[in-house]
Amino acid sequence: MNEKPLYDAARIKERLKEKIQSMLPEAGRTSLPVSGLAISRRLASDWVENCFGRPCVAIVLQGRKEARFGNAHVGYGEDECAVTYVDLPYSFSVTEGSLERPFLAVALELDYALTAQFLAEIPPRPGTARHICQGISVAPADPGVMDTFLRLLDIVDNPRQQALASLFIRELHCRLLLGPHGEDLRKICTLGSQVNQIAQAVSWIRQNYKKALDVDALAKQMHMSPSSFHRHFKDMTTLSPLQFQKRLRLYEAQRLMLLGEADASNASLSVGYESVTQFTREYKRQFGAPPRRDIVRLRGCALPSETRESASGE
Repeated sequence: MNEKPLYDAARIKERLKEKIQSMLPEAGRTSLPVSGLAISRRLASDWVENCFGRPCVAIVLQGRKEARFGNAHVGYGEDECAVTYVDLPYSFSVTEGSLERPFLAVALELDYALTAQFLAEIPPRPGTARHICQGISVAPADPGVMDTFLRLLDIVDNPRQQALASLFIRELHCRLLLGPHGEDLRKICTLGSQVNQIAQAVSWIRQNYKKALDVDALAKQMHMSPSSFHRHFKDMTTLSPLQFQKRLRLYEAQRLMLLGEADASNASLSVGYESVTQFTREYKRQFGAPPRRDIVRLRGCALPSETRESASGE
């Protein structure tokens, strides 16, 4: 006799889609009153958005998106779950999403302190340990994770029940550790592992990207040799540390100019460049056009309400 599945994945998925479309009747992305929780509703377009990704888990309920971080490309769509392991500058576009069937996704920023609390209780699975090669991985969405997301959305509009949010968020972190992303998450959260050291280095550069970067000094700070540090950093981000810092600077400068907070000269100085000429040259190489021309183009494409930084990029 076949056992009844613990979760009705199809029903959970439909309820999630209904909730997202009810909460977000127009295209866009919004953060919800639960810390780190966000939903997205988008239409397909040629518009490519650059953003700063934070460690997060995202599930696509409908549609498809293509993303590029560093020199790597990843696509994921309906019924798939993506986990971003470290801070990443990346670009994405929605490739499937219409008025009748918009791209729909829900995401939660990860708290690695929570994940670490479960490491002792959930032993690693034999034969599954592997080295993380990239900062993002995609796997089929787990019905239990989807159900946890649904319960989070259910309590958003009920202030008396929002005390349950912390319990559901803990459950979600535990479920991720039990699932296909679990071993990568374990390496990220295991102090002293090379993956953990690289994750710390990525966070350090993210917080200090305006400063001059001494890669050898940072490697020493992470207790790694320069060659090993460089190799493992590139494994995770597909970029060298200096390339990673440059990408952060250029994305932030573009964001400042797009929001009208700075012109090219001021933006370049505010993100750490000493030479406007060098900034303009590197900006054109990255985005395909000089700053002023690129910003005019972007303002013609971007939705006025959209920001350039999000936890998930969804």
